[in-house]
Amino acid sequence: MSSGTDYQQGFLIHLFSERRLSPLTCASYGRDVAELLRLAGDVPLDRLQVLQIRRFVAQLHGRGLSGKTLARMLSAWRGFYAYLARDHGFAHNPCVGLRAPKAVKALPHALSPDEAVHLMDIPGDDPLALRDKAMFELFYSSGLRLSELTGLPLAGLDPAAGIVRVTGKGGKTREVPVGRHALEAVQNWLPERDKLAKAGERALFVGKNGAGLTPRAVQYRVKQWALRLGIAANVHPHVLRHSFASHMLQSSGDLRAVQEMLGHANISTTQVYTHLDFQHLAKIYDAAHPRARKK
Repeated sequence: MSSGTDYQQGFLIHLFSERRLSPLTCASYGRDVAELLRLAGDVPLDRLQVLQIRRFVAQLHGRGLSGKTLARMLSAWRGFYAYLARDHGFAHNPCVGLRAPKAVKALPHALSPDEAVHLMDIPGDDPLALRDKAMFELFYSSGLRLSELTGLPLAGLDPAAGIVRVTGKGGKTREVPVGRHALEAVQNWLPERDKLAKAGERALFVGKNGAGLTPRAVQYRVKQWALRLGIAANVHPHVLRHSFASHMLQSSGDLRAVQEMLGHANISTTQVYTHLDFQHLAKIYDAAHPRARKK
């Protein structure tokens, strides 16, 4: 019978010659299969059972491998055993039906309230500075998505009512309150917009060429201003939406209201923000709960 290493080499030849996978992909498969051989030790590949594969996955998870990495590794092992069944008569695939541990969902980054306010403090009164201040204020004030901001028409903002009407995912329209600072910043921007905008341009925010801004342009401006203002965090447009959600929850605790303002179809999507303010809530608990107060 061939050794595990021989099977591994045959599998890699199969991937490269028959399936036409790239050298990098083949190398990745090779490392995953090598890890399986290391874990199996002296146990022949045709003797491995589901319980042993599950234990291997648990060992790797205990070493710190992520759910995403383990899912990729299990996929490679299933493919390896499929090859062994086809070309070497293996009777079963012990990796079928196994799932990797769920990957821990990364919490969205949020600025502190002080950092968020500092990012709004854009100096200068030239047209682009006024525009950027208005954009950032509106982002943070109303928790807009990047696509909602770049797609926002001039008519979408109602200063008298203090609301902005945006079209979100699935073409759904919603109305979101706009704060005083954001309304003031937009009012300061509008005269400059009128000078820059091309005839017939509907976008509220335009560039020097008079056309509506692209998402990439907004991303660039946010990052550049964060660097200029000395904010160490990795700031991008979605950070302002995350910050809006986290700070609103900290202040109000009203998950349903935040869900409506963000335009989330499911409240489970909004609930991820509840983890961001755990320390804040813990402080409130320590200060307010009778059994938590120190004597």
